[in-house]
Amino acid sequence: KIMKTQYILTPYFLDQSLPGLKELVQTGWTVNEQVLPDSDKQSRMSVLHKELAKHISRTVDEETLPVSIAGDCCTAIGVMAGLQRAGIEPLFIWFDAHGDFNTWETTPSGFLGGMPLAMIAGLGEQTMPQAVDLKPVNQENIILTDGRDLDPEERELVQGSNITHMESPMDLLEYNFQDKPIYVHFDTDIVNPLDAPAMNYVAEGGPRADELGKVFRHIAQTGLVKAVSVSSWNPELDEDGRTRDTILELLQELVS
Repeated sequence: KIMKTQYILTPYFLDQSLPGLKELVQTGWTVNEQVLPDSDKQSRMSVLHKELAKHISRTVDEETLPVSIAGDCCTAIGVMAGLQRAGIEPLFIWFDAHGDFNTWETTPSGFLGGMPLAMIAGLGEQTMPQAVDLKPVNQENIILTDGRDLDPEERELVQGSNITHMESPMDLLEYNFQDKPIYVHFDTDIVNPLDAPAMNYVAEGGPRADELGKVFRHIAQTGLVKAVSVSSWNPELDEDGRTRDTILELLQELVS
């Protein structure tokens, strides 16, 4: 049976408002906008993550599929915390052109948005996971797929961890999901920029939209998907709306 879906939009990039995302809102969507304290970036982000975690656990308890859309990947911390509260320990599939597996020791840029997968896996700083009572996810339950653009020390960290780095998302068509509940995180920059160019951090190459659509359809057909999160394109760069249309079509493959 097709599960009901609940869209939860967090219109921010890290701790900064991203008003262009609000144009996506449709009837019935939840919008996660909060008054953020005048404090450090991680404390401000954690206010958003805490509220998101509440929405996720409540949605799961209602036997509805939560679909989180936000401007960055760090909100996955809130989604995973919400799933844990609802008693779900998922297989976690992270679709991304990047690894988001940096720590303060490996990052060349100091960019927090390049760290959330490592944080969720229990590596590096744990301020934001601890703020939402997130237990580190067993690395053997994490698949990073694509990750075509890794920083050098980040690559070493991925290789030395117990996560699975699956370089081609197409390999998921042959993967045995073993009836585990699945949480899919979809950073939209995984899509080849020929199909979805409006990204802050463009990585050349990558799967075309139709290839990724096949993979998403395959995962959806397992009936195991319990949550989806999307790290969005940059609405300000998407003048013709082509990237938005491409991404929303792909998202439909995953949730329908």
